[in-house]
Amino acid sequence: MNAQTRQTRQRWQTLGSLVLDIRAGFVAVTRHSLAMLGLILLVVVLTFASRPQLQTNASEWLLGWLGSRQDSALAQVLEKVQPEQTRVTRWLSSQYKVAPEPLATLVAEAWQIGQLSQLPPTLILAVMAVESRFNPFAKGTQGAMGLMQIEPSAHQDTLNRFGGQLAAFDPLTNLRLGARLLQASIRDGGSVEAGLRQYAQASGQSNDAAYVERVMSVHHLLQRLVQTQATISSASEPQRL
Repeated sequence: MNAQTRQTRQRWQTLGSLVLDIRAGFVAVTRHSLAMLGLILLVVVLTFASRPQLQTNASEWLLGWLGSRQDSALAQVLEKVQPEQTRVTRWLSSQYKVAPEPLATLVAEAWQIGQLSQLPPTLILAVMAVESRFNPFAKGTQGAMGLMQIEPSAHQDTLNRFGGQLAAFDPLTNLRLGARLLQASIRDGGSVEAGLRQYAQASGQSNDAAYVERVMSVHHLLQRLVQTQATISSASEPQRL
């Protein structure tokens, strides 16, 4: 073996030793770092366990922080809707345990559909409340689906344009189809109550009389919320001489 070959082999051996040393050092540093992190976590856990008041304060701080973030997100959503819609959204969210952010979108859509169809938006929302409690994935015993419990077979052609039967679970699609059905039922029945009875039968309700009573109760309550907001707004406006 000549001198050049020996020098080359020595260089590779030196480089290999250096790589092994670096690997060993990295493993040691990582192991010590994880041990240190585990020790810190253990100290934190023991501290909270031995001091319940500290745990309570930390929990209150975390809940307050989460609440402030939720309030901020909700404020951004509600900035885009009208004052009466905000009042309705907050009440429905509290009553039916639904997150206010997506609910505000449904309320705004109900208002827009109401203007186009001449239906009170509070009536549309009341039907949703009774039919599904604002659960977009609700499914009735007779196959009705979604927010307003649409029967897919009765709207197959329309649903096919939106991707098929499962489009009934899309909140906005279901809301628009349900409002169209409600409008046609009221027109054919000659009154809101008669239309609601037809709607109840179409959605598979077992007691249409109780259904009408429940829907009208929620509808009137929401109307009072809207009228209260309107009264407050009118009172805040300066009087004209």
